[in-house]
Amino acid sequence: NREVLYYLFQYIENEFGFPGASVFQYISFRAALSVITSLLISMVFGKRIIDYLLKKQVGESIRDLGLPGQIEKEGTPTMGGLIILGAILVPVLLFAQLNNIYVQLMILTTVWLGFIGFLDDYIKVFKKDKSGLAGKFKILGQVVLGLVIGTVLFFSDQVVLRERSDGAIVENVESADNSEGIEEKVMQLERIKSTKTSIPFFKNNEFDYASPLAFLGPGYEKWAFLIFIPFVILIIVAVSNGVNISDGLDGLATGTSAIVGAALGVLAYVSGNIFFADYLNIMYIPLSGELVVFISAFVGACVGFLWYNSHPAQVFMGDTGSLALGGIIAVFAISIRKELLIPILCGIFLVENLSVVIQVGYFKYTKRRYGEGRRVFKMAPLHHHYQKMGMHESKIVTRFWIVCVMLAVLAIITLKMR
Repeated sequence: NREVLYYLFQYIENEFGFPGASVFQYISFRAALSVITSLLISMVFGKRIIDYLLKKQVGESIRDLGLPGQIEKEGTPTMGGLIILGAILVPVLLFAQLNNIYVQLMILTTVWLGFIGFLDDYIKVFKKDKSGLAGKFKILGQVVLGLVIGTVLFFSDQVVLRERSDGAIVENVESADNSEGIEEKVMQLERIKSTKTSIPFFKNNEFDYASPLAFLGPGYEKWAFLIFIPFVILIIVAVSNGVNISDGLDGLATGTSAIVGAALGVLAYVSGNIFFADYLNIMYIPLSGELVVFISAFVGACVGFLWYNSHPAQVFMGDTGSLALGGIIAVFAISIRKELLIPILCGIFLVENLSVVIQVGYFKYTKRRYGEGRRVFKMAPLHHHYQKMGMHESKIVTRFWIVCVMLAVLAIITLKMR
């Protein structure tokens, strides 16, 4: 039940008397190592990968939209998402408990969507096809992933909640994050399968996916997957494409993803810690504390990549990175049962998505009604609208970050604001 380096340090401790293995029991220590390692990988090896991409002439083809500074980006290396993927996976493989069901799902998400994005970028760059992988195949890949994630989360016996049993007696149990090894007296909790999730701003802030099926009578709970799995698919597709659409300005998707990841890390820590969960009166999700190690690598990878992706960008992440980042955020939020916070936490991605939907929908409507298409925004997605207004790229990105920080703080305080 330990991560790879635990056994290495245990061997060193046993053979040479050098202490160290016990410290790997602590999630906080492994999370710190994870973020540091991912930062180093993305910053140190990132430059080498960028040089390699330049050598292979893996450059971005720019479609002239009349935006300021756009033509200068022609030839900038793309497929830099490989840097992010490597910086996430290596620390996770080293420091996370790989038999943890949540960690396994996050690794699957990273690799699966990273591969789909890589195919899209490969077709664009090496096959000289600007359309890349057909949209229907990208959506199909996201749907298949959502189907797998939803099925595992619904049917796996390892995915449970713990709630107070009747007459809650105190007893000794292992500490909250399932790895500290400290025993404390806490409320007796019952291990249950549940399709409940958290609703922000409500006092009794729980929603059961099975509840709309109550009309089916006794045993209706077993059919909750008919609602839960499609909802998981919808969230993964929406957030993954939201990040992809937002990746239009230097550092926008990268910085925003890092902020969202940091907020998710806080939510995962309190949800996976029995003491904080009891104090905040939120769901305690056993084993989910291990996700803090994963999200630490995620944040470190994004910040390290931002070193090269900030304006003027030396590399673009391409779909290799953007599809994976969005999918990771979506699956992570679903795993810690905070998916209904996504409209707040991922408000930037939501607005970017909506701006495209509104623009296209209104254009088609007005063309059908008046004979010519009209626009709500000067250009969609929204960040290009501000560019058309004459705002500098760096100012747009910085202001989007500020809004994202505000939304992240709001998402966190919803734990008590109900």
